[in-house]
Amino acid sequence: MIKTEPSRAALEWAAEAAGVPGSGWAVSRLLGGAHAATHLLRAERGGGELVLRRFPAGDGAAAYEARVLRALDGLGGWAPRLVAADPDGARVGGPAVLISRLPGRADLSTAPAHTAAQALGRALARVHAVPTERLAGVLRDGMAAGSRPLTADAGPGAPVLAAHGDRLARQQPVLTHFDFWSGNVLWQDGELTGVVDWSGASLAPRGFDVSWCRLDLALLHGPAAAEAFLTAYREAAGTVVADLALWDVFALTNAYHRVESWLPNYHELGRTDLTAVELRRRHTAWTAATLERTR
Repeated sequence: MIKTEPSRAALEWAAEAAGVPGSGWAVSRLLGGAHAATHLLRAERGGGELVLRRFPAGDGAAAYEARVLRALDGLGGWAPRLVAADPDGARVGGPAVLISRLPGRADLSTAPAHTAAQALGRALARVHAVPTERLAGVLRDGMAAGSRPLTADAGPGAPVLAAHGDRLARQQPVLTHFDFWSGNVLWQDGELTGVVDWSGASLAPRGFDVSWCRLDLALLHGPAAAEAFLTAYREAAGTVVADLALWDVFALTNAYHRVESWLPNYHELGRTDLTAVELRRRHTAWTAATLERTR
């Protein structure tokens, strides 16, 4: 992850893009996220607040996120709007997007687990309900992007995926966030106010996002939160998730080698009680319970 503050050149570019050339910015880093360096920019005169996201040199995520945000067009206030993009880093010094700021902040520690899980379920149902016609030719194939090789050390779920996973990709695709977890939504006064980090958005079956968020909630709060999320999602979406247990195996297998690497994000957003050992223990327990449901 980029750890430097935005350069003077980057801030000048942002001011020009915001229509306030020559204005200075108050800059503060936004917590969470390991892919992009994300900073809140508050204009010293006019221009309001914007968010600058900078990606590593050569990373195509800035160009892709700009394309996605143009197509989403704010999702009725639930996604940021694109203000400007510097996909090659000619002005910023690395690939970057400048986007509108949604109200609220990322936080894992204040909302009760059951309440947060239900709100996440309803929000995801809203995302999945977006008509995909306008996204054709814009979004990538999420199953192709998100499937990992099923090597011998891919975890205990790998044999199940090898035997049955091919049927997941045949399910109807929807707008998929691709990294829908508790840290990629914002909260204000106890209400979920928006969804951020659209750099991975794809077309994929709804189970992709559902199982990923269920895993996150099982790690943060336990299986009851994962079930509360699912119930809220089903009620809001008006449908069930086919092959749910197999989707849960899919998410667990994708996270098998990297679940401990999520710890810094969890700590930054308030869950300092968690340890790498505890994350692995919870991942193992969710795996065992999930595999039992596939039998």
